[in-house]
Amino acid sequence: MTDAPLTDITSTLQKLSELLQRDANEEAAQFAAAARRQFPVSAELIRLHGVALLRLDRRRDAQTALNRAAELAPNDVELQCNLASLAMADGRLSAAIERLQKALVKAPGHPALLQALGTAYMSTGQRVQGRDAFAQALQSMPQHPALRLNLAGAEMELGRYAEAEPLVRQVLQQAPNTEFAHAMLGHLLHLQRRPQEGAASLLQAGKLAPNNVQHMFQAALMLDEAGDLTAAHDAFTEALARAPDSVPVMAQLLFVRRRLCRWQDIDALSERVIRAVSEDSPGVHPFAFLSEDVDAELQLRCAKNYASLIENQAAGFRQQLNLRHALPMPDTPVRVGMLVEGLNESAFGQHIVAMIEALSDSDLDIHLFATTPDDGSAVRRRLSATATLHDVSALNRVQVAQRIHGAAIEILFDLNGYRSRGNAELMALCPAPIQVGWLGYIGSSGAQWMDYLLSDAITLPRELRQHVFEKVVRLPRCHQPNDPNRAQAEVPSRAACGLPEQGVVFACFNETQAINPGVFARCMLILQQVPGSVLWLLTGPANTDDHLRQAALALDIAPERLIFMPRMPYAEYLARYAHVDLYLDTLPINSRAPASDALWAGCPVLTRTGETMASRTVTSLLHHLGLPELILGDNTSFIGMATALGNDPEALATLRQHIMQQRSKHPLFDVQGFAADFRRAVLAISARYRIGRPPADIDLQ
Repeated sequence: MTDAPLTDITSTLQKLSELLQRDANEEAAQFAAAARRQFPVSAELIRLHGVALLRLDRRRDAQTALNRAAELAPNDVELQCNLASLAMADGRLSAAIERLQKALVKAPGHPALLQALGTAYMSTGQRVQGRDAFAQALQSMPQHPALRLNLAGAEMELGRYAEAEPLVRQVLQQAPNTEFAHAMLGHLLHLQRRPQEGAASLLQAGKLAPNNVQHMFQAALMLDEAGDLTAAHDAFTEALARAPDSVPVMAQLLFVRRRLCRWQDIDALSERVIRAVSEDSPGVHPFAFLSEDVDAELQLRCAKNYASLIENQAAGFRQQLNLRHALPMPDTPVRVGMLVEGLNESAFGQHIVAMIEALSDSDLDIHLFATTPDDGSAVRRRLSATATLHDVSALNRVQVAQRIHGAAIEILFDLNGYRSRGNAELMALCPAPIQVGWLGYIGSSGAQWMDYLLSDAITLPRELRQHVFEKVVRLPRCHQPNDPNRAQAEVPSRAACGLPEQGVVFACFNETQAINPGVFARCMLILQQVPGSVLWLLTGPANTDDHLRQAALALDIAPERLIFMPRMPYAEYLARYAHVDLYLDTLPINSRAPASDALWAGCPVLTRTGETMASRTVTSLLHHLGLPELILGDNTSFIGMATALGNDPEALATLRQHIMQQRSKHPLFDVQGFAADFRRAVLAISARYRIGRPPADIDLQ
C-alpha cells in the first residue's frame, strides 16, 4: 500500500523521485495522485506524476498532467523536454521540434533543450541539424558523456566516422567502464572496415554487461567477417550460453561449425534451427540456411522471415530518403546498375568480366557499384575500362542508395544478395525502381523490395516456381556467365602441388560449409573403392584441415590421402585442374564457380541433382555443356559412377577430351550469346516498366 503524502512539498518530491529512480512507477503514480490533492499547484509534483503515467503507458493521462504543469510553470525546461518527448513518442515530431525551438528562445543554449532537439532532429532524418544541436549542447556541458555519445552517433549517421571515433574514445577516457561507449566504438570501427578491432570493443562491452547477448553476438559476427572463425565460434558459443533459445545465435553458431567442420553434435543443432524456421521464428540468415538439407519451401520461409526483419528496419529510412524514380523517356538507353561485392581478383569477378566486356558495344548503359575497394587487379582494370564503375566501398548504405538513385539507374541487379552482409539491407531502401536478384544467392529473397529473380529453366524448373517470391526471368542458357578466355598460369608438377606421382586425383574445391558429413562420407567411400586415389580439397579456415583428416581416419581412410590446396591467385588455381581427374560436386550446395572452372579446364564434373535451386546449378552447367551422363539422381549412382570412372583411366581421358571439344559447340562458354540473352532480359523488364505494367514472369526461350 502506498504511504500517505508527506506534510511538506520538499519531502514529497524527494519521496516521489526515489520511487521513480527505483522504477516503481505504479507506486509513484498512486503516491503522486494522492499528493496532488494536498499540493494542487506544485508544477514539479504534477510533472513527476506525468512522468510516472508516461512510463505506465497511460499517455492520455500523462499528457493531461504535463499540460497542467506547463500552465503553472511555462518556462520549466525539464517540463518542455517531457512534453517534447511525449510528442515524439506519439509521432508528432514537428510539434516536438517546434516546442523545443520556442523553449530555446526563452533559454538560449540550454543543453537539455538542445539535447532533446538534437534527438528530435535525428528522428526526422535531419542529421546535420541534429549533429549541430548536440554540438551546441556539448559546448555548454563539455564533460557530459551522454552528449558526447549523442554527437558521436550523429556523426556516424552522417558517415563522418573519423570525427565520431575520437568523441567515443574521449568518453572512454572519462569513464572506462561505460558499456554503451564500448559497444558504440565497436560498431564504429566495424563501419570503418576494422571488424577485428570492432569485435574487441564489443567483447569488452559484453564483459561489462554479462547478461547482454547482443554485444557478444555482434562481436562474433565481426570476428566471422574478419576471418577469425575460431574466435567467432567461441563468441557465438558464449552468446548461446547467455541466451540458449536465441534463434539467430544458434543459427550462426551452426554455420560457423559447418565451416570449421566441427561436426560433433551438429545434427542436434541443425534440428533446432530447422524447427525454428518451420515455426516461422525470425533471425536465421538465409545464406547460412542453404547449408541445411531442407526443401525449397522451407528455404523460402526462412528468406521471408529474414526479409521481414530487414523491412521493419528499412521502412523508416525509405520514408526519410523519399527516393522518387522518374520514368525514363521512351528513346533513352536502359541504364543498368549492378551492386557487387567482389569486383576484383576473385572467382566472382573473373566470371562476370567477360560478359560485361561483351555488353560494352550494346545499347545498355552499364554501371557497376563496387562495395569492395580497388585491389589493383587486372579484373578491376578491365571492368573500369568497360563500364562506369562507382567505388562505393567507403560509403554507408544510405549514401550508396543515394549514389545509385543519383545515377538514375532503371534496373538494379544485386549480384550478391544474402551472400553479402549488407546488400539486402541496401536493396531494401529501393534505390532503383526495378530490382533483380542474380548469381550470389541461389534462391528467392522472399523480399517485397525485389521484383525479379534471374535464373534458367534447369536451375529453376516449373515445379520450384511456387517457392520463389519474385517474378522469374528465365534465360535460355545457364544463368551463370562463364569467361571462355580465362588466363591460366603454367601447370606445376604434381609434386609441387603436394600430389603423389601416381593415382587418380578426385577434387572438391567448394567452401567447407558445403562439405558436410554426408558429402565427406560419400567421398571416403569412393576413395575406398579406387585404390591409390586421393581427394584434393581447398584448405579451410583455422584447423579445419586437421578436423577432416581426423574424420577420414575415423572412416578407415589414411589421412595422407587428403591433400589440401592453399589459397592462391586465380590463374595459378586454374592451372591445378590439369591434375584433377574427376571433380566431385557437393549437396545441398553445389560447387558452382569451381565446377565451371573445372569444366573450362576440361576436367569432368560429377553432380547429384537436388530439389532446390542451390542444388541444381551444376546440373544446369552440365546440361548446357551437353553432358547429361554426369548428372546423377541419388547417392548410390553417384558413388557407383565415380568409382567406375576412377578405376578406368582411359574413360577419364576420353571424357576430358570430349569436354574440350564440347566447349566450342555448346552455349555454356558462349559469352557473346550470354550477353545477347542478358540484353534481351533487360529490355523485356524495361519494356514492362516503361509502359506501366507490373513485373511478370518472362521466359526467353
